[in-house]
Amino acid sequence: MVDAIVSPLLEQLISISYEEAKQQVRLVIGVKKQVKKLTSNLRAIQAVLNDAEQRQVKEKSVRLWLDQLKEASYDMEDALDEWITARLKLRIDQAPAPKKPVCSFLVSPCIGVKQVFLRRDIAQKIKEINENLDDIARQKDMFNFNVIRSTTEKSERIQSTSLIIVSEVRGRDEEKNILKSRLLCESSEQHNAVQIISLVGMGGIGKTTLAQFAYNDKDVIDSFEKRIWVCVSDPFDEFRIAKAIVEDLGGSVRDLGEFNSLIKHIHESISGKRFLLVLDDVWTEDYNKWEPFRYSLMNGLHGSKILVTTRKETVAHMMESADVISIKELSEQECLSLFKRFAFANRPLSECEKLEEISRKIVGKCKGLPLAAKTLGSLLRFKRNREE
Repeated sequence: MVDAIVSPLLEQLISISYEEAKQQVRLVIGVKKQVKKLTSNLRAIQAVLNDAEQRQVKEKSVRLWLDQLKEASYDMEDALDEWITARLKLRIDQAPAPKKPVCSFLVSPCIGVKQVFLRRDIAQKIKEINENLDDIARQKDMFNFNVIRSTTEKSERIQSTSLIIVSEVRGRDEEKNILKSRLLCESSEQHNAVQIISLVGMGGIGKTTLAQFAYNDKDVIDSFEKRIWVCVSDPFDEFRIAKAIVEDLGGSVRDLGEFNSLIKHIHESISGKRFLLVLDDVWTEDYNKWEPFRYSLMNGLHGSKILVTTRKETVAHMMESADVISIKELSEQECLSLFKRFAFANRPLSECEKLEEISRKIVGKCKGLPLAAKTLGSLLRFKRNREE
């Protein structure tokens, strides 16, 4: 379970670093090396977490080590939240104000004394966390952990399908409407006949569910002659993906033994047709792997769409997405509604009312992640009282 804390932290660290570089804003001076070191330490620790989780049951020293790691992770989470908040404040401070004179201080205008101290405070906290994590990383070597592929990682990459009951999708009304309008839009300003749209967000945030919702929406179904769903996952297996596309287009792969034959078949099959292709859970940033598919798919009719779901914004840019939709956490109320759908199934109303308070506390720990709410709700479905 510790990996469920460490993995999002790694994603957040990489995301913040990417945003700082993209905006060319050095909010916390001199922190680049510290972030690089933090990321390196977290990855080294993450590699042995599966073994540590298994050994903590019998070894108290390993359990204490994991507790130390949890505490350090929570401290890091707080520091990163402060960093994100400070970046938002910086953006507000830098917004143009026509009637007021603008002064400058290094790369930022008129940042108050409090903002400067806040920056130093964040830098100091990250430095202290790094020192603590250094100790934790050194201690890990004493246990001679084995590097075992995470079972969590495997479970997160279960093959998705296009099937869903649209009426059961909770919340996300704004994102649903945005995605649907982008899929149905036929802009004459598009440079390519086929437009690529990417849904980007952390694992468990609900990207696949949104894609399934759009794929099965009646208006979307009526707008495309062909619809294709492929779970890409990791590694990016070009041959398997090409076969899946051919099969969804109604073709047979029996006589297509070469990758080139499959790609040519795709190119010919979609010629002059308006299609929707969903590529779910894309990880690779290697353009060379994507390029053959891009060439074959750009043969579709104007208005065709490729919908990509990915955890990495870099993947969306590599695939030359015309639209990148960032998927944020669910609101607490939406998360609670999803949790109750699973945890409160077939319970009498009186029992649900008694469990309302503790349900809200549990949902608060889900941090707005629908997968967490759904998983915990399913696990608690048969727990009959508060103590359980």
